[in-house]
Amino acid sequence: MDNDNYTPPLGYKILTPLYDLAIRYLTRESAWRSALVKQINPLPGDRILDVGCGTGSLLAVLAEQCPEADFIGLDPDIAALERASKKIDSANIRLIPGFLSKEALPKGWQPTKITSSLMFHQVALEKKNEIAEIMRSLLMPGGELHIADYAMQKSPLMRAAFRMTVQQLDGVEDTRHNAEGILERILVAPGYLTEKTQSFATATGSISLFKAKFVAS
Repeated sequence: MDNDNYTPPLGYKILTPLYDLAIRYLTRESAWRSALVKQINPLPGDRILDVGCGTGSLLAVLAEQCPEADFIGLDPDIAALERASKKIDSANIRLIPGFLSKEALPKGWQPTKITSSLMFHQVALEKKNEIAEIMRSLLMPGGELHIADYAMQKSPLMRAAFRMTVQQLDGVEDTRHNAEGILERILVAPGYLTEKTQSFATATGSISLFKAKFVAS
């Protein structure tokens, strides 16, 4: 990612202080995030990269569950990272400002697992594909990709909820591709064994979990 354009949490920088509360009460966070952590299953020796880590909620839980793993949180939003730094009290977590690239990571550091939650829906279509390709290039053979985000909104109720909340804050153009199933398409690619593991109906639309294992060709 080589530009300085990004969508802040909740769409506007002024709303960043409200982000954690909004996610907690409007998205059934305890349900989908607990499922995501269980799916990631951090193990001693894992090197886990959280792309678009935001305010650090996922990193904090992962590090508490497995202090023997090594974690990096990457995000271009300095205000969000400042909030993450106050939330995180673990020596095994490093927070790095910036966009996803090989150069953004410490030299020689290759993730065994990459995760991202509620990030893909905020970026433009061409960037969604670019991010997925970079993730794939960074993972070591046998590595895993774990995604939680708004994906295809199958029911009229979930589509309406997504339209009235997420799209009002994060914009229609970038988010509509998720609602139409772009994640289902870009994650099913050569070299990946992908499954959509769970979906959670929320007041803001359906949030889905994906697991993709990278298989070297």
